[in-house]
Amino acid sequence: MTAAKQVVYVVDDDQGMLDSTVWLLESVGLQAIPFTSGRAFLDACDADLNACVLLDVRMPGMGGLNVQEEMRTRGNVLPIIFVSGHADVPIVVRAFKAGACDFIEKPYNEQLLLDSVQQALSRFEHSRSGNSDHDGLLSRLASLTPRERDVLLPLVQGYTNREIAEQLDISVKTVDLYRSRVMKRMQAERLADLVGMAIAVKLIDPLHLR
Repeated sequence: MTAAKQVVYVVDDDQGMLDSTVWLLESVGLQAIPFTSGRAFLDACDADLNACVLLDVRMPGMGGLNVQEEMRTRGNVLPIIFVSGHADVPIVVRAFKAGACDFIEKPYNEQLLLDSVQQALSRFEHSRSGNSDHDGLLSRLASLTPRERDVLLPLVQGYTNREIAEQLDISVKTVDLYRSRVMKRMQAERLADLVGMAIAVKLIDPLHLR
């Protein structure tokens, strides 16, 4: 599938952000289709396209998480990348639990966004042909030391570094060190990535997080 045939639905009520995101995507040969409301997107979305969705979390009327829920109800499995200026852990967990493939904070790095979009499109194609990254994820998880796993669990559950230090009776500086190692071993650039991985391998139960 060539880039020209790949579609990115961009849903954001901020017209300036919407315009700049569409321009960015089109600059690399992707077809970007903009919407300023979740309802308008749902009415026009073609779930049979080789596409992904860039979806703002906070919008008037129908927010991004509600749009995601409606997509699932309709059997629409297009991959979703959430963007938000407020990426707190409960929102990230809820998004990933419902199947989001990434969560990017505003203001976003342009290359980071483009990489995420390309990965989403690629994974969607692979999923349609039965491929999965699940085994690789399990392998990375198995490579963690016991102490790294001790830090990983409360980290993805939403505890702060100081709270983790108190739980494990170690210094905050040591938690910082282990946190860095965990992110590197798991190939996670952001906490949102790590939360998604932990849910994907059923390491944590989203229903029992903080």
